[in-house]
Amino acid sequence: MLFRARLGTFLTFALAGLLTGVWVARMPALAEKFGTSEGEVGIVVLVWGLGAIVTMQGLRAVMARAGSRPVLKVALPLTAVAYALVAVAPTYGLLLAAVAFFGMTFGITDVAMNAQGSVVEQAYRRPIMSGMHAGWCVGAMSGGLFGVATAAGGLGFTETVLIASIVALPAGLAVSRTYLADPPPPAGDGSGRRARMPVAVYLIGALAFIAFMTEGSIADWSGLLLHDEMGATQAVAALGYPMFELAMLIGRLTGDRVRARIGTRRLLTGAGIGTALSMTVVVLAPSAPVAVAGFFLTGLVVCTVVPTTISLAGTAAPDRPAAAVAQVGAMGYGGLLLGPVVVGFLGDATSLRVGVGVTVVLALLIAVGARYVPLGGAIGEPVAVPAPGSTPGPAPEREPEPEPVAA
Repeated sequence: MLFRARLGTFLTFALAGLLTGVWVARMPALAEKFGTSEGEVGIVVLVWGLGAIVTMQGLRAVMARAGSRPVLKVALPLTAVAYALVAVAPTYGLLLAAVAFFGMTFGITDVAMNAQGSVVEQAYRRPIMSGMHAGWCVGAMSGGLFGVATAAGGLGFTETVLIASIVALPAGLAVSRTYLADPPPPAGDGSGRRARMPVAVYLIGALAFIAFMTEGSIADWSGLLLHDEMGATQAVAALGYPMFELAMLIGRLTGDRVRARIGTRRLLTGAGIGTALSMTVVVLAPSAPVAVAGFFLTGLVVCTVVPTTISLAGTAAPDRPAAAVAQVGAMGYGGLLLGPVVVGFLGDATSLRVGVGVTVVLALLIAVGARYVPLGGAIGEPVAVPAPGSTPGPAPEREPEPEPVAA
C-alpha cells in the first residue's frame, strides 16, 4: 500500500516536471508561432507565475478542509486540460488567458502533490521527500528531451504541447488511484477558517523563498552568463542548466539517506555553505568549462533544500499539514519569480557575474537560517527519550517498509 502510494506520488511529480520541461524547451517555438518579442514572451512567463502564486495563496483554506488527495485528483487532470488550451490558443490574447489558467491549475497541483508527498512521508516515518522531488527532475529532463526531439522532427509548439497534454491526462487519472487519504484534523480544526499558522511555518517558508530564489536565478541566467560574460558558444552555454538539473537529480536520489544519517539541520547548513562555495567557483570562473563544473556542484548541494523545507512544513502544523505546505509553497514560488528579476537588475547595473553572485549571499542565508528553523516533530529527527522511571507507552504497530522508489 505504501509502496503504491509512493510510486504514484513520484510519478505525479514526474508528470508535472514533464509538462514544465516541454514548456521550457519549446519556448522559442512559442515565440515563433505568435511572432512575439522577448518582452512579450516574458509577459507570458510572468502571467503563468502570477496565476500559480495567486492560487497557492488562496489554497490554504481548501487544503485544510479537503486535504491533498481529493484536490490532487482533480488538479492534475485539469492541468493537462489547461495545457491543451495553451497549445491550441489561436491569438496572443487568448494565449495569455490560457496560460493564466494553466498557471492556476499547475499551482494547485504543485501544492497538492507536495502535501500528498508529506502524507506518504509521514506514513513511512522517515525522510523520502527528496526522492519525490527527484521525480520532478526526471520529468523535466524527459520533457526537455521530448522538446528537442519534436523540434528536430519539425513539429511546432501546438503539436508538441498537445501531444504532451494528451499523454498527461490519462496518466494523471491513473496515478490518482494511488494517493493516500490525509490524516483527519482534530475536532473543530477542519473548517480552514482563518486559522493562524504557527510562526514556524513562516520561518520555513522564508527558507523556501531563499532556496527557490537561488534555483530560479541559476535556471534563468546560467546560459547568458556563460555566453555573454565568458564568451562560450551557444552549445556550451546551453550545457549550464542541463548539468545543473542532472546534478539535482543525482543529489535528490541520495538526499533522503544523507538527511537520515546527518540530520536535518546539518543537511541544510551544509547545503547552504556548499552552494555558496560552488557558486563562488561559477562567479570567479576563468573559463566556461570551469563555470559549468561549478553549476554541476551547485546542483548537487542545493537540491535538498526545497524538498526538506516542504517536509518540515508538513510537520510544523500537525493539525493542518496540507495548509502549511500550501503556505510554504506559495512563499517559495514568490522567490522563484523574484530571484531572476533581482539578478537581471543587478546585471544591468553592474555585470552578470555580479548579478549571479547574489546567489552566494542567498546560499549563506540558507546556512544561517538553518540554525533557527524549528525541527519539533520533523521526520527523521531524534525523539525525546523518556525520563528515568517513566513507563513508555507501547510502540505503535507499523507495517514493513518497502524498498524505496527513488531515494
